[in-house]
Amino acid sequence: MIDVVLVALLLYYVYKLVKGTVAINIFIGIVVIYFIYLTVEALKMVLLTKILGGFISVGFIALIIVFQQEVRKFLLMIGSTNFASRRKFLSQLKFLKIEQGTSTDIDAIISACNKMSSTKTGALIVLERNNNLDFIANTGDEMNIRVTQPIIESIFFKNSPLHDGAIIIQDNIVKATRVILPVNNEKNIPQRFGLRHRAAVGVTERTDAIAIAVSEETGQISCFRNGEFLPFEDSIELAEILKNDLE
Repeated sequence: MIDVVLVALLLYYVYKLVKGTVAINIFIGIVVIYFIYLTVEALKMVLLTKILGGFISVGFIALIIVFQQEVRKFLLMIGSTNFASRRKFLSQLKFLKIEQGTSTDIDAIISACNKMSSTKTGALIVLERNNNLDFIANTGDEMNIRVTQPIIESIFFKNSPLHDGAIIIQDNIVKATRVILPVNNEKNIPQRFGLRHRAAVGVTERTDAIAIAVSEETGQISCFRNGEFLPFEDSIELAEILKNDLE
């Protein structure tokens, strides 16, 4: 039973990492190929068994290459201090608990973003999820401020000494400001995305965090997860996306 439970946990976290990304299709494809291999082996189809067997024999290395970002996130999640201190291991098993809403004030964050969008005030907000972001937060100024709309607007006010860089929000607390994020240098990012947006892509590629960017040039609000842009129609849809992802 312990073996079954551990395998179930492993599959749960693998699904959690690849859910909503292109990697989920690759994962399904690998599972299909494996079941085809078992079928042709049981039917004594020697040629197909050798071909698929050769593919599966190097499958581990192929998985590391194909799922490079997901493997990084998984290892980061395993080694995160969230397990050891802040949330404890059992708090990660959210599917065993009664569903509860996120403690982060999503409405205040979105209202602040809408206000900054109307004044074309640049902003970059990172919402911490399972992966602990202390290794990134240490590049900025440590804070301990409860999230409110005026607080977020005052941080990113153009004359504020804290407006440069990103802020990290954890459980409705601004834990750091003026944070330096890893920047994605891939050329396939649309040209309309500037350095602020590349930083949002970079941090969401390396962790499971969600990043919200407000463009200083256009005032457009953008949301990023898993290194990809999340499309949304309006603030209501954005709020639903954030609430679902932060549960």
